Amino acid sequence: MNRTAQAVVLFLIGGAVLRAGFTDLYLRYVKAGLRPLLLAAGFVLIAAALATVWYEIRGSRSARRPDPVAENAARQGHETDRGPGQGHGQGHVHTHGHGEPHREPRVSWLLVLPFFALILVAPPAPGSYSAMRAGTALQPTWEFARLPADDPLRLDLVDYASRAAYDHGRALDDRRIKITGFVALDRGGTPYLTRMVLNCCAADARPVKIGLTGHTPTTALPPDSWIEVTGAYTGKKKKDPVNDGVIPYIKVDKVRQVPAPRDPYGN
Repeated sequence: MNRTAQAVVLFLIGGAVLRAGFTDLYLRYVKAGLRPLLLAAGFVLIAAALATVWYEIRGSRSARRPDPVAENAARQGHETDRGPGQGHGQGHVHTHGHGEPHREPRVSWLLVLPFFALILVAPPAPGSYSAMRAGTALQPTWEFARLPADDPLRLDLVDYASRAAYDHGRALDDRRIKITGFVALDRGGTPYLTRMVLNCCAADARPVKIGLTGHTPTTALPPDSWIEVTGAYTGKKKKDPVNDGVIPYIKVDKVRQVPAPRDPYGN
């Protein structure tokens, strides 16, 4: 691939990164806190593409500019090659083998097609299929912040799961709790409230799961639908069959379907 093609590819990558960074599209790929680094990387890629084009144009202009020293040397060599008494029409002519420039195959331009797909099509976040085939990412936590006196108490899913699993629900007793997540069903049709969490990017997304007990209308909970659950803490727990991690439960009083959130990987 020549430098012009390299510059085009760099520019397209940079443009795709900037488009993702300036919109919510980047949340499908990385954590929200990485947005500044993503934007910086996009600007660097575009600057590199423009610099490549500039150097290529400058090199082409230099190649077309005549070199007086080289022309004089070539002229003197041509005169030396002609022997005594030889005219211009009788001499031995030397050819300097300047062939056609090498051309890269045009099929290499197909490399830009994935970048158009990246710009035009946003991949979906991993859903219930991935969640039920991966072990819970819930990790032991021993320090918890003080909870507000709101009623109902809105908690993110990971916070509730950590408190229910490792704090034995001490701050959750006698509280009405609201949690949002998407529905995942195991092979037996048992529903779980789930969120995918990231360490860095979508490639390492893993689920945190909460079992649902009480009023759980399974027929109204298709997989991957986002719901808001209102309920109460219960001490019921089970082991995740994938990695033996802890899956706490919540006793459900009410279920309401909600739109998917702006950040599908948020807690």
